[in-house]
Amino acid sequence: MPIRWGDMDAMGHVNNTVYFRYIEQARISWFDLVACTPDPAGEGPVIVNAHCSFLKQLKYPGEIEIRTFVGPPGRSSFEMFHQIRLVGADGNPGDLHAEGGAKVVWVNFPAEKSVPLPSAICKLLPPQKLLPGK
Repeated sequence: MPIRWGDMDAMGHVNNTVYFRYIEQARISWFDLVACTPDPAGEGPVIVNAHCSFLKQLKYPGEIEIRTFVGPPGRSSFEMFHQIRLVGADGNPGDLHAEGGAKVVWVNFPAEKSVPLPSAICKLLPPQKLLPGK
């Protein structure tokens, strides 16, 4: 994904809020890839929280790679995690510049409440690991 001139702020680096846009785009791309885009008349994913740790500044011009990971399913939710890396002159992703994520909850939009994750989505997620003694 390219870093755009308009992504920068008066301090000369990518504004913190833009990192959330980068993560949002990666999340939506994953939703599109697995065919789980929201259906306002039915069900779909929403996020209930989002977080980002800013490790190194990004500046224009540049290109980033966002790696996306998903966690195991809960009843109606799962976690998504993202790493933002600056792509080097050699075309390979380099240092980690930010990491973040969001909790995704499956909802029935007309009812405005959470519902169990569809089995098709659960099959895409890693299995839950039991803690020792459980």
